[in-house]
Amino acid sequence: MTGDRQFTKRVYALVAQIPKGRVMSYGQIAALCGSAQASRIVGGIAHFGPPDLPWQRVVNKKGGLAAGYYGGREGHKKDLMAEGVQVLGEAGSYYVNVDELLWHP
Repeated sequence: MTGDRQFTKRVYALVAQIPKGRVMSYGQIAALCGSAQASRIVGGIAHFGPPDLPWQRVVNKKGGLAAGYYGGREGHKKDLMAEGVQVLGEAGSYYVNVDELLWHP
């Protein structure tokens, strides 16, 4: 079962390792934590997870920013830009270049 504490702990540990200026996708995190089909669960973990983890470095598979991020997509954009990440697009459809920024641990 992917909703267990061990899966959540693996997600926390992996997110904590994402380097500044890089990103990972929800699906990539789910797969590396042992449940490739659990990208939505990773999204829920991110939404309710510890605020001291770099959740701003987690995006969707196309690089899209999260509406559910603290402060919405604008907050997500602000936090990524504070790390020097270029955010593309317009309000409501912000994204990052995953081909350039995706981190592979």
